[in-house]
Amino acid sequence: MIVLRSKDEIAEIKKAGAILAKTLEKVGAAAKAGVSTEELDAIARDEILKRNGYPVFKGYNGFPNNICASINETVVHGIPSDRQLRIGDIISIDIGVRFRDYCADAAITVGVGKISDTARKLIDVTKKALYIGIEKARAGVHLTDMSCAIQQFVETNGFSVVRALVGHGIGTNVHEDPEVPNFGKPGMGPVLEPGMVLAIEPMVNAGSFEVESLDDGWSIVTKDRKLSAHFEHTVAITKDGPQILTE
Repeated sequence: MIVLRSKDEIAEIKKAGAILAKTLEKVGAAAKAGVSTEELDAIARDEILKRNGYPVFKGYNGFPNNICASINETVVHGIPSDRQLRIGDIISIDIGVRFRDYCADAAITVGVGKISDTARKLIDVTKKALYIGIEKARAGVHLTDMSCAIQQFVETNGFSVVRALVGHGIGTNVHEDPEVPNFGKPGMGPVLEPGMVLAIEPMVNAGSFEVESLDDGWSIVTKDRKLSAHFEHTVAITKDGPQILTE
């Protein structure tokens, strides 16, 4: 069931989003060569708690850490560890924050030092695909009008969109209806309405769209082990257009 949020509820989600945006900014700036993903996890935890939020991924279905830190071929759900970042890596940082009763969710991908031309293009295309999707997220259109626009832009640029993972609704829970795919034919799925709040999150691979799970039970990696990037915002559908709640 898709829950429509009131203006007051959207304002509460935006408060969680503001904590998240500050945290992502700080963690992204700290993602340098020689820094471990466990250290990034601690920075995020401290920043969220300092701002009276709660790292909602911690313990979610048993997830052991506060953030997802996904390096290179890891698409999402990477578990922070003592693995230190190296020049040339790319890392996707995905964070969820609860503030009082509401959640927000966002992700960025950043390069560590000098990265390859392919990695730079992958990051740029994935970020732009997110904003193309957000621009399409308007009341009165079908959900997959947005999905199709993301897929077409990504594939036109020579990359692929992950099919096995999708975005989602968000509100009092971090994962709610509807599912928000980044692929598909236009004119399908629910018609967007004011009050819907969606986590739009294109996951884009440099090679094939196929992915697989690692034995840690969480990390999703590209099947061909080529690079992957991930950007995400929490977005409210309003009568005046899409409103980004995590910036």
